[in-house]
Amino acid sequence: MAKQPGGKKSRPGRKRAAAPPASAQAKNVYEQPGRRGTKPITVHFPKAVRDQLKILAVEQTTTVHRLIAEALNDLFGKYGKPRIAPLEEE
Repeated sequence: MAKQPGGKKSRPGRKRAAAPPASAQAKNVYEQPGRRGTKPITVHFPKAVRDQLKILAVEQTTTVHRLIAEALNDLFGKYGKPRIAPLEEE
């Protein structure tokens, strides 16, 4: 028998228990009600871009989320797509 890390001997033909299906795991995960039906969009930019966006949000008395939604809607419109990014009501 071959030894596993930690000095344990492996048994031929022994299989590990399969992980539960993803649907079973998902039931145990808390989902914030306000995020239902949404998916995150993650991008990376230099720190100066993030800082300027946050400053603009303060200057305009709004949120970064609303500014990004506005920018996405402008981009969609530029390319003839429907402006579907929701602007949160505050």
